Amino acid sequence: MATALWSTFSALLGALVGGGISFLLNRQQFRNQLRILQEQHKVEFMAEETARHFLSHKSFTDRSFETLRNHLGGFEDDELRKILVRAGAIRVFRDDGSEWWRLLSRMDEYIERKQLDQIAREI
Repeated sequence: MATALWSTFSALLGALVGGGISFLLNRQQFRNQLRILQEQHKVEFMAEETARHFLSHKSFTDRSFETLRNHLGGFEDDELRKILVRAGAIRVFRDDGSEWWRLLSRMDEYIERKQLDQIAREI
């Protein structure tokens, strides 16, 4: 009985060690593939990161399309809009017809700021 228990235990231990090594190798391979893809598409990744940076500024929840276009040069207008959407931004048109962009993740902050401005105007 003890021999059967030991053989079962050693088989289980071998499977766990093999599975652990396989998991670690696959995780490393995935990281490497991701790094290679990021390097191949570096321009797009950096443009999205830069757009997120401008739209995450603590003082401004919105940025005009002209401002973003000036700071993210080298892209056609529609291509820049696609980059902004991939960065998590939404487009808003103001009353004067100008195009503004804000991060979707900052909508709560925008609504809160708008409500505070309305309360301030009422006082």
